[in-house]
Amino acid sequence: MTDYFKITLPEDDINAISNLGLAHLGDAVFEIMVRTWMCEHGYAKSSNLHKMTVQRVSAPAQAKAVEAILPHLTDREAAVYKRGRNTRVNSVPNRATIGEYHAATGLETLFGWLYLHGETVRLNELFALIMKEDV
Repeated sequence: MTDYFKITLPEDDINAISNLGLAHLGDAVFEIMVRTWMCEHGYAKSSNLHKMTVQRVSAPAQAKAVEAILPHLTDREAAVYKRGRNTRVNSVPNRATIGEYHAATGLETLFGWLYLHGETVRLNELFALIMKEDV
């Protein structure tokens, strides 16, 4: 049975996943980290919990998050981020610029890629840099 909380795929399998596939997964990884952080920091009792979560996982917020982690990425991580950022997208949410959306897609691609590599420690390091302002 596959343990989807501790998954590590072979490099060839990860490389076969499209950038948008990695971003799709990374979006969920990022959101579960945000939701967990919010519960840990006492926001779970708030009636605005969903709204507060959406604010942190929106494309503009993720684009801002990229600014916090970009200087800390390894060359390999930066390459994955850029690969995701440069992916052609068919639509952009109304509340985001094309630049924000591309940056957010890059962040999500990186988080999906790290997750599939089983790099949970690195995910936590990067996430801590992102949430630093909110602590």
